[in-house]
This record gives sequence, C-alpha cells and structure tokens, in this order.
Amino acid sequence: MKRFHSKQLIQILIYGYVCLLTFVITSASPASGGQTKGVPDMSVSEGRQVSIEYILKLEDKTVVDSNVGGAPLTYVHGSHQIVPGLEKSLAGMKVGDKKEVTVNPEYGYGPVDTKALIEVNKEQVPPDSLKIGSNLQGRDNNGNVFSAHVAEIKDKTVVLDFNHPLAGKTLYFEVRVLNILEVPQP
Repeated sequence: MKRFHSKQLIQILIYGYVCLLTFVITSASPASGGQTKGVPDMSVSEGRQVSIEYILKLEDKTVVDSNVGGAPLTYVHGSHQIVPGLEKSLAGMKVGDKKEVTVNPEYGYGPVDTKALIEVNKEQVPPDSLKIGSNLQGRDNNGNVFSAHVAEIKDKTVVLDFNHPLAGKTLYFEVRVLNILEVPQP
C-alpha cells in the first residue's frame, strides 16, 4: 500500500473536491438546462414541479416583489399555488426560457370587493395603527388569521380593507424558468 504525506493527501482531497464541485455546477448550470444528462427536455405542464425566478411590477413600474438573487419560487403546475394568469402563461416554457407576462386583475388577485371594506369603531383599532395604509393582523372567532389595512379614517370610525393588497391591480411579471421536475405519483 502506497503511503502519502499529509501534504499530498490534502492535494488529492482538494483535487477530488474540485472535480466533484465542477460536476455539480456543470450539471445544474443554466447552460445545461439545469438537468442531468439522459433526462428528456421537459416543458412546464400540469403536475410538474416548476422553479421560477420573477420580478413583479405594477403599471407605474414599481417593483412589488422579486426573488432574483434569492431562493426560487417552486410550485406544482396546475395546483393553483400561484395566480391563475401567471400559471397559464408559463405552460409550455422550458428551463432557461424568459417571458414578460401581463396579468389582469380577474386572473390575478381579483377585482376589489366592496364587501371586503368594513367600517369599525376607532376604539377597535390600536392607536399606533390609526394611519391610512397601516397593516393590521388579527384572528377571527374561529382562530383564523386575517390581514387588513386602514383604507379611511373618519371621525368615530375606521374603514378596514380586507382585500388582498394587489386586488384590482394589473400585474407585470418578468419570469425565468429555472428548473422543471417530474413529481412522483403516489
């Protein structure tokens, strides 16, 4: 059995680690489609796990949300985990594809529901939240968490808006598909 000096052993270990790291980076890089060899070129379709990178803007170009440089958004296509207009637009895309998608309110967070505007006594709102735009969280009688924001302040009452903050807004997405995987069926 050949004996190595500790310096040689460290060099061998480093070389092996570099080779392994190079293999992992190469097989997961966008240039290789993020897939290992032998996996067919898949497209986004129902039942597949899809990972995306996105930037979400409003009509005035304000960035509302983005995961660029962070963890990808991963969902199962067709399971209604993302807004319907975006999900429909992603169908057929492949790893590395980019797209700009406009989602109208009815296919995003819906129109503003006037029934979700509720007027309450000022005493029911914490004093430090008596500002238009303040976000509130609470629990209903069943223990479910809800969110609202202060829409209007009157003399003795406050109008709380229980709509999603993006309800009634057209959404502008810049999306890139990072990965697509088959989801094992039970």
